[in-house]
Amino acid sequence: EQARSVTILLNKPVGHVSAQAEDGYPTAAALVTEANKWADDPRPFHPGHARGLAPAGRLDIDSTGLLVLTQDGRIAKLLIGENSLVEKEYLVRVAHAFEGGVPDTVMALLRHGLELDGEALKPAKVSWANEDQLRVVLQQGKKRQIRRMCEAVGLRVMGLKRVRIGSVALGKLPAGKWRYLRDDERF
Repeated sequence: EQARSVTILLNKPVGHVSAQAEDGYPTAAALVTEANKWADDPRPFHPGHARGLAPAGRLDIDSTGLLVLTQDGRIAKLLIGENSLVEKEYLVRVAHAFEGGVPDTVMALLRHGLELDGEALKPAKVSWANEDQLRVVLQQGKKRQIRRMCEAVGLRVMGLKRVRIGSVALGKLPAGKWRYLRDDERF
């Protein structure tokens, strides 16, 4: 059990960075301690499981939600490799200055038609989760992509939370807590 490479699911809170510590902000991996393990996860914690964890994707310091930390390079490649087709789903609270709501043309642009850094973005699934929150599903992950997409069409991101990667959902995992990827779960 101790020698087996592990994959950890973390509900990253605001104020933690995904990878390298910067400007005094701790890394998300620093939360992988016995004290922060979700009580509903029956698997025992081994200190070796906290070593050598690499984030398989990013969430910026102001974003929350599902972050995968793994010792398994195959999982990292599956999730963030150049040809990854794994969906990542986000709930994005937005504000806007449009009268009468966000026009359909803005929603159409978010779904397909934007470019970042001179490169056309892959199509995205974008719909309203409620009156001020978008549900965005991407198969790509450029730096600050959702925030930059929203800014490009006149939306201001007030909050961003990743709720799913592939078929693995954040579920009821509390902020700042982590659990092991279960044997029956696949991305």
